[in-house]
Amino acid sequence: MQKRLQPQLTIVALLLLSLPAFAATASLSLTPLDHGFQLLYNLDFDHAHTIFAGWEQGHPDDPLGATFDAAGLLFSEFHRLGVLEAQFFEDDKKFENRAKLSPDPVTRARFDAEIQKAQAAARARLATNAKDKDALFAMTLTSGLQADYAALVEKRNLASLHYTKEATVWATQTLAVDHDCYDAHIAGGISKYIIGSMAAPVRWLVRLGGVSGDKKAGIQELQLVADRGHYLAPFANILLAIAYARDHDKPRARELLASLRDQFPSNPLFAEEIARLDSSH
Repeated sequence: MQKRLQPQLTIVALLLLSLPAFAATASLSLTPLDHGFQLLYNLDFDHAHTIFAGWEQGHPDDPLGATFDAAGLLFSEFHRLGVLEAQFFEDDKKFENRAKLSPDPVTRARFDAEIQKAQAAARARLATNAKDKDALFAMTLTSGLQADYAALVEKRNLASLHYTKEATVWATQTLAVDHDCYDAHIAGGISKYIIGSMAAPVRWLVRLGGVSGDKKAGIQELQLVADRGHYLAPFANILLAIAYARDHDKPRARELLASLRDQFPSNPLFAEEIARLDSSH
């Protein structure tokens, strides 16, 4: 019998965005936002913040700088609190019994401020151009970040699901404007996979709230991000590895983790997860 998957696990998976390390030989041709975002993969939060803050100062109407800075603040807090451990990803019971954490109030205030700044800038741009791709994408990501905080720090599962639904709605609008914004598929891919993996009665109740799921379609959408995404391609590969591990397809999960380990050799977590898979029965 397939193990029931909690909807909040979407949020757990999102945390893995902060795990991969970026190789020291990164291309110097990266744009500032690319560079800052990759520093988040390297867990170099202070350096990333400096880059994002500089971008915000020089581009006050661009919501992506504040969006990415909020991501850095959230992931740094998860790293401090030890939320990035992966052992409970495949165990619903461990996730359900997770403790409510004690966030740093200063970091929380900075996170909230950056979310508000990003969304204010995005809404201002949408007021003059409802098809502004960057503004729509910023709304997609900030909604996802709010879902992360609600679920993993505050343990507010219903609020988390609400934000996840919002992220999916914004992602749909983003893709309607630019079908080549493959990163935006991350919201729909996660939502479809998780909801599609639930027990039928739970899936029916969630559908009443306007969220439907299709596990196979979710995998396909995540694969699209992995193949063609810009910022989130490594993240999508991590999510796929989790999905394969949960479905007991250890060879495919291991293959993806090995690729990530080789791509980001300074990150020990991929090798640790491979070792964990190899030792499990």
